[in-house]
Amino acid sequence: MAFSADELRVLRRALAIALHPAPLPDEDVQDCLRLAGSVDETVGEAGRLRAFLLADLVRYRNALPGSLSGYLELLQDALAAGYDPRPEDLAALRALRGGPVAAALLERCQVLAERSVRARLAGRAVAATTPAPRSRLLALPGGRAAEPDKPKVPAAPPRPAAPSERPAPKPSEVFPPRRRPVPPPQQRAAG
Repeated sequence: MAFSADELRVLRRALAIALHPAPLPDEDVQDCLRLAGSVDETVGEAGRLRAFLLADLVRYRNALPGSLSGYLELLQDALAAGYDPRPEDLAALRALRGGPVAAALLERCQVLAERSVRARLAGRAVAATTPAPRSRLLALPGGRAAEPDKPKVPAAPPRPAAPSERPAPKPSEVFPPRRRPVPPPQQRAAG
């Protein structure tokens, strides 16, 4: 996650106020609330992207062996992002282990699956497939509640409400189909 310079300025002020509570101007409170909204939106977007990529992985796995190279690439990307291989992934890789990439991925997935099972048996929390929802920021120490005698300043006009759920994009919208290179036409010699 990357923050803009303005967002970092707001974050720095919010952290300073959390460490040393002091009354906040309404503008600072609004900045903090906007930053919290942006972070919530980013977390939600990351969850939707993860769900889309995992669904894409399942589609590629179901289309094996025709989608071998695409499946192996997606599985490598998913493993790098913290994906725990499922039994279906292990079965697919066992069927494909004739290739060096599939054999290496099978070894890696077996190690990761074993670690995951051991962690569950030991009672440790295993990373969930979707991020846990973060609670909303309801109050800031030293914010508006700290100054009840201050006259109310009219707030900025509310932004139009965005739709709460956007439909998930189709794979063809996010990843255009891969096209095979067309060989150049052969030139004929005159004569």
